[in-house]
Amino acid sequence: MSDQEKTKFLIEQLAAKFAIDGQNVNDYLEGVLHANYEPYWRYIALDALLGLQQPKTDIPDEMVFITYHQITELYFKLILHELNQIKAASIDIDRFVDKIIRIRRYLNNLIASFDIMIDGMEKEQFLKFRMALLPASGFQSAQFRMIEMAFTDMKNLAIQTTREGLASASLEEQYNAIYWKQGAMDTTTEKKTLTLTQFEENYQEQFLAWAKTWQTCNLYQIAKKMMANGILTDRLKSEFRLLDTCLNVNWRLSHYRSAVRYLSNGIGNADVRATGGTNWQKFLPPKFQKIVSFPELWTDTELAEWGKSWVDEQIG
Repeated sequence: MSDQEKTKFLIEQLAAKFAIDGQNVNDYLEGVLHANYEPYWRYIALDALLGLQQPKTDIPDEMVFITYHQITELYFKLILHELNQIKAASIDIDRFVDKIIRIRRYLNNLIASFDIMIDGMEKEQFLKFRMALLPASGFQSAQFRMIEMAFTDMKNLAIQTTREGLASASLEEQYNAIYWKQGAMDTTTEKKTLTLTQFEENYQEQFLAWAKTWQTCNLYQIAKKMMANGILTDRLKSEFRLLDTCLNVNWRLSHYRSAVRYLSNGIGNADVRATGGTNWQKFLPPKFQKIVSFPELWTDTELAEWGKSWVDEQIG
């Protein structure tokens, strides 16, 4: 096809597209004549993007902290973007695998980049500026909670000791037993922290509505249907297991390493309370929570040792 033929073809396609909505393609082509070229900095809204970092203190390393968390939320947005595409339409196996590989790639980038948080700030600076952030906490990442609920059934996110009794419970009952609420109880009063109270007030209805839309189409349900239909290949099983490990072991342990680096005072000394008062010692290590998105894809031994070997090796 020559350039002239291609131009004619594209104009015909545009005319057909605009005709569907009763629009005249000539009006839009005339508008293109007057439009300016879009430079890179305007396309990505660079000025607005660079203006989003608003530290609460003058302590230099707070800029590292706030910028990295914003980058993290953008990666979460990409993960949700891929999940919504999986949910929105029936896609073939090859395209499905491509989507979950993309999700794993985003997670792996986050895990690898978390050294910025672990080694990229001075401990003395962190312990100063963190007090100006109360009661805000990364615990309050709504996008991460939505990713968890799009990965697996709500009952798999419940506190470990309650899961068996929640198999036939309502979604609301399962949500009330979700594991992260336990991690935001004040360690001295055993009451909800302000961090948790604010989070629930702002997002609880949204979370329940979101969970309902994913009840029959989350990744766990897709994996179960594939198993039932005999189409869960070794490759697919491997991809699901890799996703599980990324989200529920490596990502959480990256946070644990960071907490140990900044909040632990060593053996025999009292640890520093996490931002917002969350119980990071019990909340972050996967070996305590044992959150597994695809439990049927792991052996009993693997589930029993979930995250434990990594902690023993890296932390001691």
